[in-house]
Amino acid sequence: MKFWRAIAAAALVAAAPALLAGEIPPDARRSGLAFMGPDTRAMQDDDTSNPGMLFVLDGETLWGKKTGSADKACADCHDDARSSMKGVAARYPAFDKTLARPVTLDQRINLCRADHQQATALPYESRDLLALSAFVAHQSRGAPIFAGDDPQLKPFVARGRNLFMQREGQLNLACTNCHDDNFDKRLAGAPITQGQPTGYPLYRLEWQTLGSIERRLRSCMTGIRAQAYDYGSPELVALELYLMSRARGLPMETPAVRP
Repeated sequence: MKFWRAIAAAALVAAAPALLAGEIPPDARRSGLAFMGPDTRAMQDDDTSNPGMLFVLDGETLWGKKTGSADKACADCHDDARSSMKGVAARYPAFDKTLARPVTLDQRINLCRADHQQATALPYESRDLLALSAFVAHQSRGAPIFAGDDPQLKPFVARGRNLFMQREGQLNLACTNCHDDNFDKRLAGAPITQGQPTGYPLYRLEWQTLGSIERRLRSCMTGIRAQAYDYGSPELVALELYLMSRARGLPMETPAVRP
């Protein structure tokens, strides 16, 4: 009940036009890590304490494992990920010319599995997909995000922005009401961040496991009593693309740790 009272209070704040701050200026945008307490920051910064690193290690094993009818491993095409994957995750979601739409890193991994390994797609939020995604994204740790720069992505970024600004659910809230207008406050005891997706897939202590940004978005939608979009839906891809473009210039942190 405390959670829903806090949500209702946030709705009242969001409904007051005088308190609306609007979009955060680019030079004022901060990673969610800046809002974390010292224990969470220490856990993320120490690879021996960061539980997300267990997934990265699993992903490294999968990177070299042959699979599918083609009996190929990711390494057979991409060699050493430490060099070939450096900076790659910082530009995803990226435009796919064949599909004529953006695809997320998770989707790219599954497209590679289908096209080059002749293997079945890994289910969303499965340990193997999260591990591979975390391993690839980890190679970009410290690299600045530059997703959304491709001119072909412009209409998809705009769609994601519209979804970010759109009120929905029984509580009639939009993403912007929390993450633009009320960041640096608290909701049900947890810090409200700017929603910058710098560390996905990340380890969430509430989940006790690694999770994708799509899982987090769906959780937020459920929290405002809205119908969550399906994993891999155009809406979630557009939202992820907008969020990554909004975080342009911030460094990648995968695997981040959050409460």
